[in-house]
Amino acid sequence: MQTEALISLALYFILMMAIGYYAYRKSTSNVAEYMLGGRQLHPAVAALSAGASDMSGWMLMGLPGAIYVSGMSSAWIAVGLLIGAYLNYKLVAPRLRAYTEIADDAITIPDFFEKRFKDKSRLLRVISSLVIVVFFTLYTSAGVVAGGKLFEASFGLSYEIGLFLTAGVVVAYTLFGGFLAVSLTDFVQGCIMFVALITVPIVTYMVLGGSDPILAEINSIDPTLLQMTTGVTVLGVISSMAWGLGYFGQPHIIVRFMAIATLKEVRAARYIGMSWMLVTLIGAVATGILGLAYVTSTGAALTDPETIFILLSQVLFHPLVGGFLLAAILAAIMSTISSQLLVSSSSLTEDFYKHFVRRGASQTELVLVGRFSVLAVSLVAIALAFDRSSTILSLVSNAWAGFGAAFGPLILLSLFWRGMTRNAALAGMVTGAATVLIWIYAPFEIGGMRPSDVMYEMVPGFALSLIVTLVVGFATRTPTSELTEDFDTMKEAMRTGVIAPK
Repeated sequence: MQTEALISLALYFILMMAIGYYAYRKSTSNVAEYMLGGRQLHPAVAALSAGASDMSGWMLMGLPGAIYVSGMSSAWIAVGLLIGAYLNYKLVAPRLRAYTEIADDAITIPDFFEKRFKDKSRLLRVISSLVIVVFFTLYTSAGVVAGGKLFEASFGLSYEIGLFLTAGVVVAYTLFGGFLAVSLTDFVQGCIMFVALITVPIVTYMVLGGSDPILAEINSIDPTLLQMTTGVTVLGVISSMAWGLGYFGQPHIIVRFMAIATLKEVRAARYIGMSWMLVTLIGAVATGILGLAYVTSTGAALTDPETIFILLSQVLFHPLVGGFLLAAILAAIMSTISSQLLVSSSSLTEDFYKHFVRRGASQTELVLVGRFSVLAVSLVAIALAFDRSSTILSLVSNAWAGFGAAFGPLILLSLFWRGMTRNAALAGMVTGAATVLIWIYAPFEIGGMRPSDVMYEMVPGFALSLIVTLVVGFATRTPTSELTEDFDTMKEAMRTGVIAPK
């Protein structure tokens, strides 16, 4: 099994490196190409790239593991994500695509904030860049942890070797190929994930003999496992659904919207992206519940619920197919790591180095700094991943909440509120990030429980950020004609579907 599976993984690694080399030759001559692909992304590539970088190892390991342990009550997260992703495509994608080009061709989220609000103090750029680097380093470490678990569970390699193998390939193609390499590899990885999350639950269903034996097996364990409402509180449902709020503030996802070739192609990207997401989420949920039935009925050994997909791929499929399915996990992991590394690198290069270290740096120098930044962030993430005490889901949830609360209200209001001010943006962003960190690491308890166990930190973080942004915005509302001119140009682009040149 191991030999055939390793062959499949080796072929997958070669494909990823080949794509990285192609992108290196195609689009890394300047920072705009390295960081945003020259805004020439096909809608299908943008959609699957956004989806693959969004879901990560959480899709094939974290969510099936949560369903395996808690049953269908954990599926509320998937419902919230579907709603949030749709609203992100509908509300944020077209306006952000237009506005970032209109706002002096902003190529990073901090760059957009500064240009949107004409912030000469550069505080918005600096603080948003710090939020990105801090939370993405944590987020990237979650992906590296998933890679370590994969190689440990599948091949008996040490967890530490798995960390370096996973990170090594990702760093190589991201470092050299930039945004185009990340987007094209994400597209391929999204296709692999799609096939895997259809194949595994269908084959498991057939092996178990269909609906009646499966239902009987689950009911023998606990009949409430198939009910979404059993064992969950109103706060629990709100906390799970609140994952959807995070979409509005995820830089590695919304940057794909900025890179779509034309404004009119955003709708096509939405149709493709939402179809992909619906099928894969159903597959992930089905993998968890069917995996529980399989392990119970066969007595198969499973020490870590987050590896249920790995177990099914090993015992139910030919080794070569099993290797392909393991590649799907790597695809999910690597697509997210690469996107996060590139956004972190973009922020360090464009938002720190270019503006505070070397204002006159050449395009070649900036691309080189971007590559070194990819390497630096990856090394820190690997170091954090050596502490394997946290689950993949908990690491992802913390970082997801941090971005959602800090950037979510800011992105939405900056795109829909003409009179929003720079002070409001700054106050809301700081409030959101600080609330999430306090909620996670608070030295107090609520009813004898940690605050994050009572309610997902996204809820108070997003709510307080939104309230503070609105209050400060109305108190300081003195929009200049320069601000409203860009906003009106963006609105006109929404009406015509064409971004007029400045």
